[in-house]
Amino acid sequence: MKLAIHQEDGSFSDRWISYCQENNILFKVVNCYDSNIIDQLRDCTALMWHWNQNEYRAMLFAKQLTISLQNTNIRVFPDVNTSWHFDDKLGQKYLFESIKATAVKSYAFYNERDAIKWIETCSFPKVFKLRGGAGSVNVKLINNRLEAKKIINKAFSNGFNPFDKYTRLKDRIFDFKRDRNLKSLKKVFGGFLRLLIKNEIEKFSSKEIGYVYFQDFIKDNSFDTRVIVIGERCFAVRRYVRNNDFRASGSGLIEYRKEFFDERILKMAFEISNKLNSQCAAFDFVLDNNQPKIIEVSYCFLMGKFYDNCNGYWDRDLVWHNKQVNPQYFIIEDFIKTINTPF
Repeated sequence: MKLAIHQEDGSFSDRWISYCQENNILFKVVNCYDSNIIDQLRDCTALMWHWNQNEYRAMLFAKQLTISLQNTNIRVFPDVNTSWHFDDKLGQKYLFESIKATAVKSYAFYNERDAIKWIETCSFPKVFKLRGGAGSVNVKLINNRLEAKKIINKAFSNGFNPFDKYTRLKDRIFDFKRDRNLKSLKKVFGGFLRLLIKNEIEKFSSKEIGYVYFQDFIKDNSFDTRVIVIGERCFAVRRYVRNNDFRASGSGLIEYRKEFFDERILKMAFEISNKLNSQCAAFDFVLDNNQPKIIEVSYCFLMGKFYDNCNGYWDRDLVWHNKQVNPQYFIIEDFIKTINTPF
């Protein structure tokens, strides 16, 4: 067995490489952006690549590379089942409906006429989302038909930039008021600079146009629950909403105490992960009249103390294990076990 790892500073690869070094696992560093990546993998049995929506190059071809490699019997993390719906809320809408997951109801329209007809009969508020984006970026609360009509008109005319720099700046200011440190202050200055200078995502990503996507707004939620399932383990954080806002993802206001987590949510997370046949799944849940419902899913998430600070994890029997949480080690441990098993 020889493991290939795409190395990128600050990504999961940092810990994957450390794990291999600590456990004498044979590996090589590769560059998935090289044109000859397939040749680089000729002597490897598996590839691990932590790619995400903030890298426009990866979003162009990562899923296609994954499918191609799996067709040659090379194991991949994330594999197709884990990643095809990543950062794609439209894909997740149909996925959740097909497996009959208890999810917040969503609505997708691909022409303006149908969307306008729908808002004449639906109730408000609704949550508008672009198909991609993390940390609650590209998410807005639509309070009435007039606001909805403006969104729909834009969706089928000029479209939306995939990078909402004004919302990002607002969130950075919120972070600074919360943290009051030099790091968060630098991010605020960077946000102001970003208003004037485009980053790579803005330069090279296409506009979001030709569709509109809404979800029901679930009121009276002061927090959501993020549950990450990796193999036979799951761990969770509670994320509180921002002040004078409805968004919890990206707020940085978190709680870890295990008694805060509803066992129904943990059980649902395991069940849905099993149906998806996912290597790693990070689910967001809210309560609707005290009934848990899933909002969306991602295969990747923040690395570092945000999840390392979890007090332990549950197994599939919901037995608590008061042990250190290292998500990236969990991923590579499970992945290595699968490498020599039949497809």
